[in-house]
Amino acid sequence: MRRIARLCALCALAVLAAGCSTPTSRLYTLSRAPAPATPAAAPMPSATVVVGPVSIPAIVDLPQIVVSTGANSVTLDEFNRWASPLQSNISRVVAENLVTLLGTPRVSQFQQSLNLDADYRVAIEVQSFDSMLGDAATLNAVWVVRRTKDGKAQTGRTSVREPTGAAGYDALAAAHSRALARMSQEIADVIRGLERVP
Repeated sequence: MRRIARLCALCALAVLAAGCSTPTSRLYTLSRAPAPATPAAAPMPSATVVVGPVSIPAIVDLPQIVVSTGANSVTLDEFNRWASPLQSNISRVVAENLVTLLGTPRVSQFQQSLNLDADYRVAIEVQSFDSMLGDAATLNAVWVVRRTKDGKAQTGRTSVREPTGAAGYDALAAAHSRALARMSQEIADVIRGLERVP
């Protein structure tokens, strides 16, 4: 009889422990744009570019993915998070995109750069980085490309709304990645324009 009672108590503890286990967090990252199917403009293999600093709104400067649920409301999802700080995630993706778009391997992030004499510096101020689960990702950013040799600069603004095309956080991260690809293309176009100006 005691053996049965002990067995029942162990089973109850096992069920209780299983019920109390914490769900694991799912981590997401932004990704660089795929290489274009058609060749881009002539490569700039000797150009050096530093991306950063990148600033982001405090409301999304969190490990959790912040989801907009209305015009004036957001939710934090404790179990769906960015794999790295969003600020450095954005900087990394823009730098990787510029490597492909400009045809130069000499693109680095501001916080990791040892190249103080880069030909071009790109500063980005993200003003909104909104996530609507199952709907769209939006990006509004102001950026400045500065040519180091003479300080000539050009300011641009990127405003993009990318539909997610599916429900779920994978689709949301992919939509944000496409929005960053659009901004990267606009930045690359300005760098090419400055390269042509004496």
